[in-house]
Amino acid sequence: MPYRLTRRSVGNTPVSYRVARRDTHVARIRLVFALLLLTTISSGVVGQEQPATPRQKIGLVLSGGGARGMAHIGVLQWLEENRIPVDYVAGTSMGGLIGGAYAMGMTPAEIRTFATSLDWDVLMSNGPAYQELSFRRKEDRRSAPSSIELGARGGLKVPMGINSGNYIGLVLDRLSLPYSTVRNFDELPIPFRCVATDMVDAQQMVLKDGSLAGALRATMAIPGVFDPVETQDDRILADGGLLNNIPTDVARAMGADIIIVVNIGTPLGTRKDLDSLSGMLSQVIGVMTIESDRRNLKLADYVIAPDLGAYTLLDFNAAATIADLGYQGAVKQAVVLNRFTLDEPSWRDHLAQRYARKRSTFPVPTEIAVAGIEGRQAAEIGDDLKDELNQPFSPNRLEHRLNEIRGSGRYESLGYDIALLDKAPRLRVRVKEKSYGPTLITPVLLINSDGAADVELSAGFRLTSLDLWSYGAELRTDVLIGSNNLLGAEYFRPVANSRFFIAPRAYYSASRVSLYQGEERAAEYLVRTGSAAADVGYIFNRRTQLRTGFELGHANAKVDIGDPLLPTVKGVFSNVSTRFVYEGQDNAIVPTHGWRMTGNAYWYFKSPGADQGFPQAEVTTSYFAPFGKRGTVFGIGAGGTSFDKTPGPIQQFTLGGPFRLSAYGRNEFRGKDYFLTGAGYLYHLTDLPPILGSRVYLGGWYEGGSAFLRRSDLNFRTDVAGGLIMETGLGPITFGGAWGEGGRGKFFFSFGRLF
Repeated sequence: MPYRLTRRSVGNTPVSYRVARRDTHVARIRLVFALLLLTTISSGVVGQEQPATPRQKIGLVLSGGGARGMAHIGVLQWLEENRIPVDYVAGTSMGGLIGGAYAMGMTPAEIRTFATSLDWDVLMSNGPAYQELSFRRKEDRRSAPSSIELGARGGLKVPMGINSGNYIGLVLDRLSLPYSTVRNFDELPIPFRCVATDMVDAQQMVLKDGSLAGALRATMAIPGVFDPVETQDDRILADGGLLNNIPTDVARAMGADIIIVVNIGTPLGTRKDLDSLSGMLSQVIGVMTIESDRRNLKLADYVIAPDLGAYTLLDFNAAATIADLGYQGAVKQAVVLNRFTLDEPSWRDHLAQRYARKRSTFPVPTEIAVAGIEGRQAAEIGDDLKDELNQPFSPNRLEHRLNEIRGSGRYESLGYDIALLDKAPRLRVRVKEKSYGPTLITPVLLINSDGAADVELSAGFRLTSLDLWSYGAELRTDVLIGSNNLLGAEYFRPVANSRFFIAPRAYYSASRVSLYQGEERAAEYLVRTGSAAADVGYIFNRRTQLRTGFELGHANAKVDIGDPLLPTVKGVFSNVSTRFVYEGQDNAIVPTHGWRMTGNAYWYFKSPGADQGFPQAEVTTSYFAPFGKRGTVFGIGAGGTSFDKTPGPIQQFTLGGPFRLSAYGRNEFRGKDYFLTGAGYLYHLTDLPPILGSRVYLGGWYEGGSAFLRRSDLNFRTDVAGGLIMETGLGPITFGGAWGEGGRGKFFFSFGRLF
């Protein structure tokens, strides 16, 4: 019977007590019922799988360190072999480049192939390469072979970096081309961030959207070495390692639960390590980044620090070996990292989700947009590249053409991507003009010595003003002061946008010429010459030019050292000339392959010391070819004739001196005709640091030839010579010696020019 709540009492027992007894009984019944219900529910789920705990997200942080960053490739290889997933990537400098490639879906094997197939000597050079230069710029490189270029925009200015980064920029454009339309780096197969430094506000910039190629270019723009990246909002971005070389904080902000750091930074060196350029540069970077490295390493859960030995940030040609060392560094951390290994099905699912976001194709562009310049220059680039449209797109072909456009000398760098504008795929060409141009200055230093007592030293510059008074026109000015003096100018102007040109010119020179009697130098003449001329010509392509013109001038040659009774030669000269040049070699200083030929023909109406007019012709040629892995063989030939006429003394041909019968005195042999032949071998001995120059050669060669007034005077002289040749930023340096007939021989030194 149910309980009733009544207001009565039984004996001394109050009503409230009865209610409590009843409540306790009800509670017991309810408890038993709840236990039965729980048991029933539990028994219904026995054997079913419990919900899995969500996997912790892993962030991979790749530090900067130049060529040492190739170790990241080996670490990535080990992580994939052991099925360790990477959910976020953050990197700086070279870590940004390798991390960016991985985030774009490249496998470690693909990244290794990519990195080891690159010609790092070319990528680290400023360029353009000699073959990419226009014909006019090839002439500049031969006359002024310095790689140093200054500007005269608002005063004397220097470039923002030793290297414009053009070649590396093009590689990054090609690498990221399928992702040209990606605006947010979270859309990549693996979400990605890289770090740059705002050089104006001195603050870290975490790059997470915009141009992927631009971000990769900015994160590795070492100040003073590579030009910084200028953004559309007027920021100047440089290498992120200045402020955050190990961006663990960035990976944490992306959402990583576990952070794995690959630290390949160069350890601080000893006093001895500072004796080399690469050692000093590594030390500078280490000192700048050490405090931020220590701070950010504390935020890491796991650190992989491969032992990279003595490899420096400039050892790009050891990419494969450094990558292997990175793999070994990861192996040493296997015990702690294998806890993140996925089972096979989970790993396959992880890769499937990653590669589903990968892009490998890009649309065929139908239009061109040129950014960074306007007007005639932009229109010319667009017109030059229009045949790249509406056909299968070739990055290699486009990059070659962009480098040739840069070879005109106007632009610092060119890049590209494909953008969807108004739903149309458009080839977008990004152009950066020289911040210090368009008036360019190349310093010139010339030294020639046939011994301690015979040294010639001259210094000056070549100044080129581009697009002066007309697009494509230029004023070239040469100034040289010292043992030999020169002041010259030529105004080059295309005719009606064609390959034809006109070129009025004028010059004044004062040079010293030795006069020999037998084997002894009898006197030294000071030859002063001034003239005005005008040429017309045609440039067939970047290798070949033909020009002809008329010249009128005055010459004065008088004894400066020696017998004052020797005759003075002076008077008016005039001529018409034709000059043909073919430039088919790969270098202006020491070619490794190719052929070059020049031909000159003159008719002198007047010449001091000549009784009547006379013709002259001269041909010079050289050919270089690879021989073995590090060798080059070459042959040279030259000859000139006055066609049995008698030229004036100033127009006589001469032989003698380095590379023109090196064992004999400079200009020792004279004549109205001459010929010279030679052959030799150059061995690529080593390389200079990129900041100082390029290659060092050890070579030997044979020379033979003669200069004569009459055929009966022909005396074929020979010698053998050899020396060390260094291609420096200011021009070639040669230390050599030669031995000729009759025991003739000498040591010689030259700086500034070679063949």
